[in-house]
Amino acid sequence: MNRVITEPMTDPDTVDRLGQDLRNAGYDATGVPELLGPSAHRALSRGEMWPALRATRDGSPLATLVRLFLLGSTEPEVAVHAAFPTTGLDAALAAGALERDGDAIRAGLDIRPHADDDNEYLVVSDLDSDTRPGPVRHDHVLGIGQASITLANAVIRERAERVMDLGTGCGIQALHAFSHSGSIVATDTNPRALALAGATARLNGQQWDLRAGSLFEPVAGEQFDLIISNPPFVIGTGVQQYIYRDSGIAGDGMCQALVAGVPDHLKPGGTAQMLANWIVREDTDWRERVGAWVHGTGCDAWVVQREMADPAEYIALWLKDAGETGGAAERTATDWLDYFAREKVAGIGMGMIILRRSGSADPDVVLDEITGAGEEVTGPEAAAFLARRAWLRTATDADLLGARLSLAPSVILEQRSLAGHEGWTTVLRMLRRPGGPGATLQLDEWGQALLAGCTGELPLAMLLDLLATAHGLDLGALADAVLPTIRVAITRGLLHPTL
Repeated sequence: MNRVITEPMTDPDTVDRLGQDLRNAGYDATGVPELLGPSAHRALSRGEMWPALRATRDGSPLATLVRLFLLGSTEPEVAVHAAFPTTGLDAALAAGALERDGDAIRAGLDIRPHADDDNEYLVVSDLDSDTRPGPVRHDHVLGIGQASITLANAVIRERAERVMDLGTGCGIQALHAFSHSGSIVATDTNPRALALAGATARLNGQQWDLRAGSLFEPVAGEQFDLIISNPPFVIGTGVQQYIYRDSGIAGDGMCQALVAGVPDHLKPGGTAQMLANWIVREDTDWRERVGAWVHGTGCDAWVVQREMADPAEYIALWLKDAGETGGAAERTATDWLDYFAREKVAGIGMGMIILRRSGSADPDVVLDEITGAGEEVTGPEAAAFLARRAWLRTATDADLLGARLSLAPSVILEQRSLAGHEGWTTVLRMLRRPGGPGATLQLDEWGQALLAGCTGELPLAMLLDLLATAHGLDLGALADAVLPTIRVAITRGLLHPTL
């Protein structure tokens, strides 16, 4: 009896052969850009496919693969045969990687090259609505997108013996975590996602423990050094139209439950990093709602809101993402807006939550709104932020006064002045560390003078004494005024203490 494959890409031998054909053709993060050329490759990243179609007319196996998997083109059977000499067309069709379209062949899945600083990968997902027009399927498996890249860039890449990727989807977070982990548990509620994540792992020579279930159900009683999650965080009515987008829990209840479940599953010293959306109701500050979530965990927390979306724009974004149009989309949007109106939703906060089980009886919680371009949270920045906050938690004022402080090498001072009858008057002094999330600090003239002397050579107490003596200031009052600013400067990575 022939085995019936209910999910795609589940036959290991076919996946291995497919990977061999893709790599032999040069279908990777180096070969594809070289084939397309810089202009067509940039155009493709903007969603403009015609330059890439023009650059892939030579009929080579690599060109055929690019046209199939990246451009959504339908290709002649003879060309597809040539592109899969090891896999064989029938096996690729049976695995769901390809589909027949009349007398020609088209892609059944999105298989695309991806790279980070050290590695090249192949990632398997479903074709999105730009490549395959029309609404995506209920169990659609999302591929590499801006959200997944944002999270991957923000993960702290320190050695972690046990890692959990909650809501793995196509497996992009597990893929990046593999090089610095001892073992990975990747979970999802979607059987199709687990199948494609398994194919992604095998194509890249990785092994993950794939488990089905919601939130922390698949890992009851287990703890991890690192938990990563790009969950179905979309704020909705509670109807699960698309698994990748809708949790089936109304509002932001899923994100709240995810945050609440983290402490029981983190080892001491462990870290959780997740993307999340949250409701911002009329006449409220977003920090009140999310602050209550993270304070309830007993963990140190850094929450960064990157954007607050208008409800109508938010709905339009997710309808477009799923390829929804016409009357059905209008009905969905109307129900969605009605729900937001009933809940008095003024906006939807979009950002990242980082939790660390420090064991402190007085957890350190910082809630930031950081919206500037170039101020995205990265792994190194997240690790340094948590380390600085941990140091400051135990540092007394006496510790600060005894510390030798150095300005970060990249720090710049920006000043703005207004012209008057007596010349220019400085009205703003801003210290800035380019690329640092929230790394700005407004100074007065005394702060400017003090920080100019922070070269790491003298303790802060001596610098304050020199400043007070030079300007006839009361030393105690000056210290009381300056020390809170020093703590902020250290938090933001503008100053570094050396004891």
